Amino acid sequence: MPSPSQDPSPSQDPPDDRRRRFEEVYAANRARILGYALRRTSDPQDAADVLAETFLTAWRRLDDVPPGEQARLWLYGVARRVLANHHRGERRRSALAADLGSRLREFVQDEPDPEGIAAAFRSLPDGDRELLSLVGWEGLDHGEIATVLDCSRNAVRIRLHRARRRFARALERADAPALPAATRIPNGEHV
Repeated sequence: MPSPSQDPSPSQDPPDDRRRRFEEVYAANRARILGYALRRTSDPQDAADVLAETFLTAWRRLDDVPPGEQARLWLYGVARRVLANHHRGERRRSALAADLGSRLREFVQDEPDPEGIAAAFRSLPDGDRELLSLVGWEGLDHGEIATVLDCSRNAVRIRLHRARRRFARALERADAPALPAATRIPNGEHV
């Protein structure tokens, strides 16, 4: 006969009150918070991100979520702060894109054909686009890229050389002006 500590029947865990409470808060408020986010963003995907971040915060701080109707008001406050962060990020991204565009225009010979350059860039394999983006947009050096890609600096140097050659050929096919061969970006790496 087994001892009480060796009881072969499975033990019943107590209900997960925390999870149940979160699910109740979510079910009662999801539609309203989503509507709030949809009315304040230009893209439904952004609204979905705001909704997800709001309820992630609610899950993390579930003990701070007030009971009843006050939960909805608390969630509106969280969503408002999430939206403020989202809008700040949008402004930052727009400013960075404008800055990158103006810097690229300085490097291009003659009149640039943005559509041709964009088409040439899109025609590259994913790996080449990622590598060139890490250098051009993120401003990473070879050592930093090696860390991101989990490879050696030498592998980065070789891959980057090949990616630049493929990009130059793609620009020629697109009849877009090529960047000067030894163009440098602010951190000293070649583009």
